[in-house]
Amino acid sequence: MGFDAIGTGLHPSFAQALETSMVCEIPFETLDDLSGKMPNLRQQMMRLMSGEIKGDQDMILLLSKKNAEERLAAFIYNLSRRFAQRGFSPREFRLTMTRGDIGNYLGLTVETISRLLGRFQKSGMLAVKGKYITIENSDLLAQLAGQARNVA
Repeated sequence: MGFDAIGTGLHPSFAQALETSMVCEIPFETLDDLSGKMPNLRQQMMRLMSGEIKGDQDMILLLSKKNAEERLAAFIYNLSRRFAQRGFSPREFRLTMTRGDIGNYLGLTVETISRLLGRFQKSGMLAVKGKYITIENSDLLAQLAGQARNVA
């Protein structure tokens, strides 16, 4: 977080913690100085920046080219992948965002999110219990999300 301010010194975006979190603020000048002395840190920063650019490109594609079903499937698929990368279950997890927040993020209404979750559950792709999601058919989710690989 914060790469968006490197060029202008201003943060056009914000982040809101959805769960108990810890934050460590590092002034850019300090980080820049350290990255000059530590090539591994510089490489990691470049990877993170590249990931931010890729994420932005993926979001532009998601919002401009995918229908509502594909957007929500991609959102759940990507959440699953992120949980797996952090050592958590990619198959069962809790949605920390409200359906309204998910809708805002995906450019959809809360009603559409709720309707699609019900449809995904009826199809056997997901089991939904309140904020808890269980991916029942990861191949179908990946296919609808436009991904070729299996998530669970």
